[in-house]
Amino acid sequence: MTDNELLHLIKMINQIADNLDYGGSENEVALKVLDHIDRFWAPSMKLKIAKYAEIDGSGLSSISNLAVSSIS
Repeated sequence: MTDNELLHLIKMINQIADNLDYGGSENEVALKVLDHIDRFWAPSMKLKIAKYAEIDGSGLSSISNLAVSSIS
């Protein structure tokens, strides 16, 4: 499950987490990442990253992993 689209999603979510990590707990930053994903990512993108996190998730930062675990 490492196609180019998935690799791009992993890179994007980790970059979002890095950009939003400016002081606060991992949980607080993860909530900001989740909010961003909920507002701007298509359902198919959310589903793909959530499935990846369930199966492997090794490419996700700890904050990204926390955010993805809360995707609805």
